[in-house]
Amino acid sequence: MEDRTPILVAIDGSCTSGKSTLGVMLAQELDANLFRVDDYFLRPEQRTAERLAEIGGNVDYERFREEVLLPLKKGKPFAYRPYDCSTGALKQPVEVTPKRINIIEGSYSHHPYFEDPYDLKVFLKIAPEIRLQRIGMRPAFLRKRFLEAWIPMEQRYFECFSIEEKADLVAWPEDNR
Repeated sequence: MEDRTPILVAIDGSCTSGKSTLGVMLAQELDANLFRVDDYFLRPEQRTAERLAEIGGNVDYERFREEVLLPLKKGKPFAYRPYDCSTGALKQPVEVTPKRINIIEGSYSHHPYFEDPYDLKVFLKIAPEIRLQRIGMRPAFLRKRFLEAWIPMEQRYFECFSIEEKADLVAWPEDNR
């Protein structure tokens, strides 16, 4: 009899390191579900000074755990509501059909709040100069947010929780060196 226990793979790492690209490629190649932590940024009413001061607190990790991780482990159909940064509201529910392999990609996907539900934890790295090049291709208002807010928050998260050291696999995608 075949084991149908869901397999969870989480891809964390530096911004612009290729987490989304790798997640899409793996999901297509393996016929896997793909979930993005970016769909769980804090909604405007959640962005308190206390929450934003919390290491790893700029994502709604509580909702991600309840809406995605716990239902995934049960292996039954479920729905979740991604957050739309452009409107500041939750989108319509996304229906999920269980699949054997499930990819979770995005910074903060290895957050200790999740109590390590993963079968494989991948951490992607990128050379700082390549990261700056890639950030430079984004709209000016986003470049400023990356440099002044998101990268420092991400670095604190990586360091405080030893995210890279706790990963099962650390990779530098070839064009990131």
